[in-house]
Amino acid sequence: MNVLFLCTGNSCRSLISEAVFNHLAPAGWHAISAGSHPTGRLNARALALLADKGIPTDGYYSKSWDDLPVTPDIVVTVCDSAAGETCPAYLGQVLRTHWGVEDPSHVSGTDDEIGAAFEQAYAILRARIEAFLALPPEQLAGDRAAFKTALDRIGSLLP
Repeated sequence: MNVLFLCTGNSCRSLISEAVFNHLAPAGWHAISAGSHPTGRLNARALALLADKGIPTDGYYSKSWDDLPVTPDIVVTVCDSAAGETCPAYLGQVLRTHWGVEDPSHVSGTDDEIGAAFEQAYAILRARIEAFLALPPEQLAGDRAAFKTALDRIGSLLP
């Protein structure tokens, strides 16, 4: 199963999601991330946070949804801007869900306040990914509507 975590800039939330998913996922499951308007660079604080958590990011880079190496089975938007955009036609009838998370890279304040915003975004995304990976895929695989409902419900989870 291939999961695409989609955000506008593909520098922070989608990167965190990709890295955490790939760190936790069973064999045969893989995440990629992309942006509708990628920044072309990864957020340094997001990379530092993942390194602090022991989650590798080697080989990750900010990329466009036009340059995906595989067609995803599921698209998870993690920002409100990307959720409102129309996915490229080549994605077909991919299963979509929205897991909106505030962008910690837009937080201003003290270093501690900004750090707390990154920790919060990480905690939310990790909790949602753990819930996703706990779903019984063999039961949901045959019922697309039930799978979408379960994914949508996960999008409201907070740690």
